[in-house]
Amino acid sequence: MRPLHIALAALVAAVWGVNFVVIELGLAHFPPLLFSALRFLVAALPAVFLVGRPTVAWKWIIGVGLALGVAKFGLLFIGMDQGMPAGLSSLVLQVQAVFTALFAALFLSERPGGRRVLGMGIALAGIGVAAVDEGTGGTVLAFVLVILAAACWGVSNVITRKAAPRDSLNFMVWVSTVPVLPLLGLSLIFEGWDRDTEALAALDLTGAGTVLYVAWISTVLGFAAWGFLLRHHPASSVAPFTLLVPVFGMSSAALILDEAVSPLRWCAAALLVGGVALTSLPRPRPAVAPPLPEVREPAV
Repeated sequence: MRPLHIALAALVAAVWGVNFVVIELGLAHFPPLLFSALRFLVAALPAVFLVGRPTVAWKWIIGVGLALGVAKFGLLFIGMDQGMPAGLSSLVLQVQAVFTALFAALFLSERPGGRRVLGMGIALAGIGVAAVDEGTGGTVLAFVLVILAAACWGVSNVITRKAAPRDSLNFMVWVSTVPVLPLLGLSLIFEGWDRDTEALAALDLTGAGTVLYVAWISTVLGFAAWGFLLRHHPASSVAPFTLLVPVFGMSSAALILDEAVSPLRWCAAALLVGGVALTSLPRPRPAVAPPLPEVREPAV
């Protein structure tokens, strides 16, 4: 990859890592389901009028919209609202690679192989260490909700693989249209009309800024840049940069939110990132020996 493209990939990872801190700040202004609905509403409009018609069947758009938009982000936002720290959320959510491999084996008949099975085991050990660390001062429910969010992300990854969209930005914008109404409906049922209207009436620059960041910068611009990189480089060269997301997430949470990072959490990070690397990165191709020179009989 060219140095400029490497810098772009690292920037996207930083944007996605800092996104967890922005979510934490936004949850101080909005109920979680309403915040998630606003994220997708602003991500979809006006971009949906600029990206052209969908490039895949609607069944895939709806499937990913429900699994990723409603289930994954709904559970993540609720989990963080219930006390799951931003930095730890950015780390634990990476176990989605394990769920993706498991669901791909079940539904796509993709055999994981020994290296990926080892990676799953190491990543799950990291989750266990993170659970022990969080259990000393956090809520078990919030931790479990983020794990469930990672599982839903794995489901959406498998659906996306089946859809095989040619344009990731087009796909993400159309996917963003799906969760808005379900999330608004769930917010009205579980969070209440009064709480939602109170949050919207008290909207200030900080609250609006969090919505704009998670919608336009993290979702629209982030996926546009990621799609650009995938169009110019093999996925095996681009995908490893996602391992930087929890690094930026934990670092920015420590700097901005003063979240303490215990030695046990660093140990969990090392196990989880290492396990995800083994699980998600492509296996190296065996070196191909150059052809032997043709042996000719000497002329007589």
